[in-house]
Amino acid sequence: MINRKANAVWKGTGKEGTGVMSTQSTVLENTQYSFNTRFADGVGTNPEELIAAAHAGCFAMQLSFLLNEAGFTADELNVSATITLDPSQGAITKSALVLKGKVPGISAEKFDEIAHAAKEKCPVSKVLNAEKTLEVEFIS
Repeated sequence: MINRKANAVWKGTGKEGTGVMSTQSTVLENTQYSFNTRFADGVGTNPEELIAAAHAGCFAMQLSFLLNEAGFTADELNVSATITLDPSQGAITKSALVLKGKVPGISAEKFDEIAHAAKEKCPVSKVLNAEKTLEVEFIS
């Protein structure tokens, strides 16, 4: 088993309060977050942004593994993820992945097939109880 740890400290009310987040790796170390960074514009991060980064990174790595298993190595996999938070539901309702990939020797059809398999096998995809979409652009 692999365990990863993060910590959050929040002070004050939900709207006027502030918090900091830190990760085990210290990539985030007392990184600020607040109501404004989550629901408006502000300096700092927010949970949805971190989930988007996790989904994009996990998917790219999973896709790389599946490409390698099929005998291909990517020159570049550029993945963005957009997380949709519906405040009326109090829920994350969607994670939209957009992939641009350059993989020598693979057909666009095979790349699309492997990319969609990676979306299903990605551990972060599996944990998200939300709609997951994937838009694929193959760069030849």
